[in-house]
Amino acid sequence: MSPLAETAGLLADPTRAAFCQALLDGRAWTAGELARHADVRPSTASEQLSRLVKGGLLAEERQGRHRYVRLAGPEAAALIEALASYAPGVPRPRNLRQSVRLGAEARARTCYDHLAGRLGVALADAVITRGLVADDCGLAVTPAGRAWLTEALGYQHPAGTRRPLVRSCLDWTERRPHLAGALGAALCATALERQWVRRVGSGRAVKVTPEGGEAFRELLGVEVG
Repeated sequence: MSPLAETAGLLADPTRAAFCQALLDGRAWTAGELARHADVRPSTASEQLSRLVKGGLLAEERQGRHRYVRLAGPEAAALIEALASYAPGVPRPRNLRQSVRLGAEARARTCYDHLAGRLGVALADAVITRGLVADDCGLAVTPAGRAWLTEALGYQHPAGTRRPLVRSCLDWTERRPHLAGALGAALCATALERQWVRRVGSGRAVKVTPEGGEAFRELLGVEVG
């Protein structure tokens, strides 16, 4: 079997796919938490997580008796988000609670370590409109954008790092790109640290605070409704 077929096979199982999508929040989960999330038995969760770890999509951490797993890195997150964007439409909510969650995630959420949803897409549009990122031959941070990263976010790209400064990530709810790469991660980390956004519950959804609305307006001209 080819490596491509093997990787595709890992995500062909509904339980494994549910685990990977849950881990797009960028945090580490225990096997028990993921079992409850996917409504499967702990033994089933353990078996499926071992396959995902062996396949290189997840990384494992152990603390005492507890086993934690997280996505293996930005590349794994990009793969899962990209595949989700090709799914035939946004899933229909089964109940009111799920409807509220999906609505909140569509407005603003984390996609591994960057911002997604309508907020993420609006921020991507804004950096291009303001000339901080050029999109004529793929995405590239301009000299003005590098200065903005340092002055507004206090970020400097480490020399020798393999992670691109910016790249496009297709948003699965908006079907349009949001910002990934080091720029997207720096913007998300700054927004969380400065409380421009705060997490909603234990999922991926975030909510823009009044301070965040003002910051996004002043920095990028983005109006958050």
